[in-house]
Amino acid sequence: RSFASQTDGESRLAQVLREKFPRASAIKVVDISGGCGAMYEIHIESEEFREKRTVQQHQMVNQALSEEIKHMHGLRIFTSAPKP
Repeated sequence: RSFASQTDGESRLAQVLREKFPRASAIKVVDISGGCGAMYEIHIESEEFREKRTVQQHQMVNQALSEEIKHMHGLRIFTSAPKP
């Protein structure tokens, strides 16, 4: 598949994340399961993560995707706050 086109799962997760993290400066969702939608890699850069430990940032993402996670086998999360 071309890099520009997202799978339905990627689009759905990115939409949920945009709603939950309105101050995000970057959100990238990649299906790393080969297209079956069972495993994703998520990169989020958001002001909401500033002053929070990595584990807290990841908990925020897990909470935001709590419904979607029920249908997944795995999730890789990468979070950061924008550079000042």
